[in-house]
Amino acid sequence: MNRRTLAALATGTVLFLASCTGTGGSTKGADAKAPDDPSKVTGTITVLTQRTDLKQDGTLDRYAAEFNKVYPKVKVEFQALTNYETEVKIRMNTENYGDVLMIPGVIKKSDYPKFFASLGSQAELSGKYRFTGFTTVDGKVYGQSPIGVMPGFVYNKRVWRQAGVTHWPTTPAEFIADLKAIKARTGATPYYTNYAAQWPLSSWTFVNGSVHCDPQATTKLAEGDPWAKGADLRVGDTLLYDIVRDGLAENDPTTTNWEASKAQLAKGKIATQWLGTWAVVQFQDAAKKAGTDPGDIGFMPFPARTDGRFCGTVGPDYNQAVNVHSAHKAAARAWIDWFTDKSGYDKDNLAISPLKNAALPAVLKPYEDAGVKLIELDDTAGARVKLIDSASEVGIYAPDYRQKLVDLARGARGGTLDGFLDDLGRKWTGAEKSAGTS
Repeated sequence: MNRRTLAALATGTVLFLASCTGTGGSTKGADAKAPDDPSKVTGTITVLTQRTDLKQDGTLDRYAAEFNKVYPKVKVEFQALTNYETEVKIRMNTENYGDVLMIPGVIKKSDYPKFFASLGSQAELSGKYRFTGFTTVDGKVYGQSPIGVMPGFVYNKRVWRQAGVTHWPTTPAEFIADLKAIKARTGATPYYTNYAAQWPLSSWTFVNGSVHCDPQATTKLAEGDPWAKGADLRVGDTLLYDIVRDGLAENDPTTTNWEASKAQLAKGKIATQWLGTWAVVQFQDAAKKAGTDPGDIGFMPFPARTDGRFCGTVGPDYNQAVNVHSAHKAAARAWIDWFTDKSGYDKDNLAISPLKNAALPAVLKPYEDAGVKLIELDDTAGARVKLIDSASEVGIYAPDYRQKLVDLARGARGGTLDGFLDDLGRKWTGAEKSAGTS
């Protein structure tokens, strides 16, 4: 199973691309209105997912069975999708890209109305849901995430205790010192990059906002140099570089294995990975299968504090959307609403609910106890950031530049860290001058 490269944030989520046949729902139009009468919604919905584990263990079929209790005339079928972003990008060159899909990261925010039907106004939906601003264009919402995610380090608490570390590190330097203690006092690999899987490296972009606890961090990406001295991305990328340079990661990053890393961390062979809240339940499941204690799986914030407090950024995972060309918008919207509101997917994954009135998951109890401040980033400038990223060819939501960063740190390519990051900054700020505003 491959994890998504974006998000999110991101991202262990179910990825949906649905194709409906049958009756029920509107045929054309810009809006996907919620159906008033579930008994009148009919059709067969094909749902594609990259969560092959949930496909194989029957979890997806159980969701469909519960959905059918509300929408008895809608049949749900699932298919595994191994490379979501690539496949959907190709399909979106036509009108035939299903009825429900997760919004691919390559789609410009300003283009959402071209591809997706509106779910309603932000003024209406923001009263109930978090994250509506991430898919809002001209006051209309075009996608809704079934879960909220937060970046952070998934770690084996037992291994960290064996190394003599009992408190979360508060600075990058302290984090490096703790990893060195793990290397010296335990048999574990202190940090695992998951270089070969690629998408885990993209997750490092989501340190943005956490370092300085700044809700306007996305806006700053659109207005300045993300790799300026002290900027969040420079701090994060420098930490990743230092981890690899100091020999605190796996010996050969090119041979990493994402699925195998879950059991290795659960068994204490790996100590730490930068991922997100979504990953905790997967690593706990790996611990159960390995016969180790799921309670050993912990989650810690980025090692930085503002005004004496750690900070975590909360954002959406992949957003579900309705194909604007769909002839079955009612069935498509029914799935989105039910899966977001009623499926329990957030609880099953120990994730943050998109419903504003929902409690935080138990996995974040240590965050509450430690007084970690949770913030949602203002995504008003999100569309412009994507335009700048595209024009600069940096790829802050893609793995390539961080693979190069890891290669630099392990001596597989020439250059210096400052030169590498400064070059990224020049490309980015140059693109800021030429990129449009929509």
